[in-house]
Order: sequence, then structure tokens, then C-alpha cells
Amino acid sequence: MEVTGQDIVTQIEAYAPLILKMNHDPSGLQLGDLRRPVHRVLTTLDVRPEVVQEAITNQVDFIFAHHPLIFHPAVNLDTTIPQNAMYAELLKHDITVYAAHTNMDKTCPGMNDWLAQALKLQQLESFARDNDGVGLGRVGLLATPMTCLELAKYVKQVFHLGGLRLITPDINKVVQRIGIIGGDGGKFYLDALEDHIDVFITGDVYYHTAHDMLSAGLSVIDPGHHIESIFKVQTAKLLKHWAHENQWALTVQSSQLSTEPYQFI
Repeated sequence: MEVTGQDIVTQIEAYAPLILKMNHDPSGLQLGDLRRPVHRVLTTLDVRPEVVQEAITNQVDFIFAHHPLIFHPAVNLDTTIPQNAMYAELLKHDITVYAAHTNMDKTCPGMNDWLAQALKLQQLESFARDNDGVGLGRVGLLATPMTCLELAKYVKQVFHLGGLRLITPDINKVVQRIGIIGGDGGKFYLDALEDHIDVFITGDVYYHTAHDMLSAGLSVIDPGHHIESIFKVQTAKLLKHWAHENQWALTVQSSQLSTEPYQFI
């Protein structure tokens, strides 16, 4: 059965309703026409020029991303600017782009469940609740307690990282109750303290916030933002399930490119 962009979005928003997204998060349709038929979908963490070229090469009609394509409105359409040139390429090839960001972080099971499950955390609960009462982060227990240093090495192994940052007053402290928020979650460290979390895992921790965390006695592992690339695989599974359930003639693939901007040397 033929499927349109709107059919796909209806399924996505039933799973991760836009009402869950946080203030100022531009999740939703980013570019394109949802009325157009869709034959091929590409799932990705980020929409960058190299990902757009991957989509064009693979004759993709619809990109499903975690991070919004357009965080800041364009002030002009000068296509010598790489971001604008990327928009032009997408429009030229009739590729629709849709993003599910903080609504996918908060829904259950969503981004933070997938990250917690990758670490094999048990007895998952939510924490860091927004005004709607829905928790953004997930907290769970390690099957076996380990030290902060051991946990940092475990996180590095699970997410295949070239490096990470460990913030702790005691690398040998034994821990078991672990909280996680994918992406930039440093501002929620007070919620982690309130929830009696032993180690808080989140990315992009600001230097002065790290000092505040240490002063409060909280141990934090910063694995970076790119661990959220788990989105690519998990949403491809969802789309394939929906395609089977609805008898859609749809091909789904995950981006094979890494959009990690950092190199560890």
C-alpha cells in the first residue's frame, strides 16, 4: 500500500506526541510536503550535508531525524552558506525532513530508555520531570555495583567512544544507582541529586557546572552528545514495524555515516 509523509508522521506523533516536547524545541516537520508519497526513509541523528548526499544517493524521500534540521531560522537564502545550500539540495530532490527531539527523549520507550537499556540498567524509572509531570531522564540500577572508574570504562565500551569525561570527587566510590539523559543534560544535575543518583550520565557538561557538580558531591560521566546515534537503529525498527503492521510499501534504512564532530587524539 502506498504511504505518504503524513501517514508516517501520524505514527511517529502517536508514539512520541509533540505535546511532550520541551519549550522552544522545534520538533516536527522541518522541510518538505507531507502529502507526497514516500518509498524510502532514512533515519539519522543529525541532518548534515553528507547525510543529505547519502539520502540523495539512496533515492530517499523522507529523512527521520532526532535533531531538528532548523534550530535557528534562516536570515536569507544565500546558497553559498552551507546550511542554506543543504536546504536547497533537499528541496531540489523532494526530500521531506521530520524531527522528533525532546518528545522522543521523554516518550516511553524513547531515547533515554534506549540508552539505559544499552547499559543494561534495571528497574527503570523516570526523573527530571518537566511542567507536564513527564520525566525526561531515566534512572536504574546496575546489575552489579562497580566503581566510578569502572563505570566510566564500561560506558566508553558500550557506546564505542574514543574518549569521555569523568567528573567525580572519588573515582573509587562504589556506585549502583545510575541516571542518564542523552544529549545536553547538565542543567538537570540538581534533579539527579534530588533523586539520590550515584552517577549521572549526560553530555556537553559546561565547565562551571562541572565545578558545581563536584561541590555537591555528584559523580558525572560525560560521554558526549553522539551516543544519541542509537536513535538511528531504534527508529528504523519502529518504522519497519509500522510498515509491516500497515502493509506499507516502504524501505527503511539507517544512515551509515557518523556525525560525531569531535576526534579524540
